[in-house]
Parts: sequence; structure tokens; C-alpha cells
Amino acid sequence: MTFNPLEQRGIPLDRQLRNWRELSVTPIDPDRCDPYTRCRVITMNGIEVEALLFSHHFTRHCPDMEVKRQLAEVRYIEAQQQKAVNWLLPGVSSVLETTIAYEQVAVDLTAWVARMEPDPYLTQAYQFGVLEDFDHLYRYANLYEMIEHRKAEEIVDQLTEVMPGRPTPLHHRNPVDNLREPYDRTTVSPLSRLHALTVMSAEQQTMNFYMNVGPTYMEPIARSLYQEIGLIEEEHVTHYESLVDPGETWWEQLVHHEYNECYLYHSFMEQESDRRVKALWELHLNMELEHLRIACDLMRRHDGREPAEVLAPELPNVLTFEPNKQYLRDLIAEQLDLTTLGTGYVREAHERFERMQQELNGDGPAPSDEVLARHREMFGTDYRVETEGEHPVPAFRARG
Repeated sequence: MTFNPLEQRGIPLDRQLRNWRELSVTPIDPDRCDPYTRCRVITMNGIEVEALLFSHHFTRHCPDMEVKRQLAEVRYIEAQQQKAVNWLLPGVSSVLETTIAYEQVAVDLTAWVARMEPDPYLTQAYQFGVLEDFDHLYRYANLYEMIEHRKAEEIVDQLTEVMPGRPTPLHHRNPVDNLREPYDRTTVSPLSRLHALTVMSAEQQTMNFYMNVGPTYMEPIARSLYQEIGLIEEEHVTHYESLVDPGETWWEQLVHHEYNECYLYHSFMEQESDRRVKALWELHLNMELEHLRIACDLMRRHDGREPAEVLAPELPNVLTFEPNKQYLRDLIAEQLDLTTLGTGYVREAHERFERMQQELNGDGPAPSDEVLARHREMFGTDYRVETEGEHPVPAFRARG
């Protein structure tokens, strides 16, 4: 059944304010919940945080007090939504357990987007990034067993494999080589806009999470690993945000943010297995329909265009969390030895890449490699969970 959010009416804004009792959601049970329920929670938290940050930046650049007022009213409700979503995460989970769930999000969300993306250049960007997040999951899983003596399999539940991707030390590139060519806003598919905003928001939230929780650990090896991968997440945000056409107006971006929230809440409501969480997705969807209506009115008044000119006429097929094991194995076999040069991709190391590698890793092993070495000392091998078959690991080519 098609669903066009531009034709739907949501809950009026003056009825969306919730009191403390209504905001006090019961968290999911980490031992019994569907791992993809946790992934949906983490994803929507990142989407709501991006909505808040965008609205704040818009306000700082907007001289119109009436527009500022409308942004502030919607933003407060968005802040309540973010709190309700993020507070679904259980306080009994450790930071590392939540971290492994964040990386499961990065792997299966980005892999699904890469599979569904209609633009080959954008597909390549997602394929490149997901092989790095795949390796981050592997490194954190090894750290988890070292520090907490538990296995990441208890969190990802065989839905996502835990094994090497593109080696984490090779993710550090010269900053200029993290920029990609943006899509063309005049010709891009509406689905591509949603994909770019979704993956950028999820990676941004991961970057924010690591930069805040990393120093809370006492173990030096944990602090170092969060620092290393936190820097790579900054590279990933640069990588994904540069895909968005900078020529999009503030009004255009506003309606894209609100439409994307409708798309994701609708998607997650359709597939959610936890009835209580599903009810929250449905409530927030009905709120977002009104936020989208307000954004569309602002675009008409201030941008002189109809939102239907830039938005999809109906929501795409639901964004789905599902296993991507064979897809990722195929990418590993075909693309593991890629790095970036300018806005493109190459299979051989180049001068800027080698210089960055030498400056960062020249004095000894990277923290991500040290984690593996220490795990092998403690347990005799590294930690990985491969559900079937052999895992191909091509060598990265040295510059000739």
C-alpha cells in the first residue's frame, strides 16, 4: 500500500507536548529484544539528533523571527522525541555493548542502502564505508571479550558476522581524500537524497558517541581504540556529508529532513517486532507528518516552490534491517584493497596516503592492531564469528 506523507495529516503541534510520565519510556530488554529493534532505536536517535542540529544551524543563519519561532516550537518536540527514543536503550548495557550495537547499525544499515541505491557513484561510497565499519565491529568485539569477558555474538545474534573487513589502520587517509563528489540536486533520485541523509546522520551520531564515551574508560587500550576509531568516524562523516549537493536551500533541506523522518518512522513501524516500541514509532510518525506540513508551508512561502518538486510522490519501500552476510563477503572479495584519491577510489597506495600512514602509525602498532595482539596473547587467537564458508582477505597493494 502506497503512503504519501504530503497527503496525510498528523497530530496538531499544540497537542504534541508530552509530560514527564509520558516521556519516561521503559527501556528494551537487552537479553530478550530483537537485535534489530536495538538497531532501529540507535538509528532513530541519530536521525533525531541530526534534525535538532540542523534546526539549530538553520536558526543561527535565519534573520526572520517568525521562522525562528516556528523552528523553535518544532525543535522542542523533536528534542522530546530524541529523548524518548534514546531512553529506550537499557542502562544495564555497558558502553562497549552499546558500541557493538552501533557498529551493527553501521554495517547492516549501510549495506542495505548500498544494495538499494540507484546511483552507481553513491553506491560505491556506501560500499567503501561499510567495509570499514565491518572491521570496527571486529576490533570492538575483540576488546569486549578482553575487558568484559563476553562475546559480541550475544549482542549481534548471528545476524551480522564478526570478522575482519578493511584493516582499521588503513582507514586513516589525508583529509582531502575523504571528500566525494556531491549528487546533482536537479537530477538526483528522491531515494538517493533519503539514503545520503540517513547514512550521514547515523555516522554523525556514531562519531558523537565515541568522542564522548571514549575517555570514560580506565583501560588505556580501550581509550586508545575509541580515539582511533573516533577519528575514522570523523572521516566517514566528511565522506558522507560531501555527497549532499551544497546548492540545496535551507528550505529544501528542511523538508528533506522532515520527509526522511516520516520515511524512517514508517519503515520501522512496519517491521518492528516489539509492540511497545512499534507504538512509539507510530506516535512519532504522526508527529512528524505535522512537522513535514509546517516545513512544506515554510518552503512555499520563503522558497517559492512546491515541496512536491523535490520530494518523492510516495514513500519508497521500507528501509529494512536484515542480514547482509553474502553481500559483505562479496564486497570483501572485490573491494577490500581500495583507498581514496581525491574524490575517487584507487587500488594502490599513493603518496598522500603513505605519508598519513607514516605520520600516524610510524612509531608502532595502531591501537586497533594492538587490540588484536593482546587478544591473541590472552586467548591464543582473535575473536570472530563466521557463520559459513571461508573469509577472503586480499592484500592491500603497495605503491609500485
